[in-house]
Amino acid sequence: MCDFGRRQFVSRLGLGSLLLTPLAVALSGCKKDNWPEGMGEIRWDRDTCIRCNMVISDRRFAAEIRGGPSQTVFMFDDVGCLLFWQRDKIDKYPWMTDAATRFWVADSDSKSRDEMQWLDPRQASYVRKTSPMAYNFGAVSRAQSGSVDFNEMRRLTLAKGK
Repeated sequence: MCDFGRRQFVSRLGLGSLLLTPLAVALSGCKKDNWPEGMGEIRWDRDTCIRCNMVISDRRFAAEIRGGPSQTVFMFDDVGCLLFWQRDKIDKYPWMTDAATRFWVADSDSKSRDEMQWLDPRQASYVRKTSPMAYNFGAVSRAQSGSVDFNEMRRLTLAKGK
């Protein structure tokens, strides 16, 4: 039966609104991941990093910026890509320095995609971990032995170059 025929059939039964309302309510409560308020959903293995064009696959290192007059979202596969892109694009997107601009980085210690934790990269600590673009820092929520703060991680990453 074609799609139009099915709709006509359901409509004739008078069940359309009765069937769709509970379904819509059930689906509206579903969440694929633990997305913070205001963060754009990253479509894993499909969305690409705005800087290096690599597919964002390794959830432990993903990052995002949202801001500007249009609340534009930029996604990254590595916090290093975020830092270099921010450095290179600050003239084009001066809103990145506004207090209203939001930044997120994945907690690299998150156990699974269903338990993803997102941190403000400026408040996170960073530990050495092999990362997708070899900047080799993973964000963690608490300082650990050998971890560095955001400013030191930024300095080391930008000094490394790429």
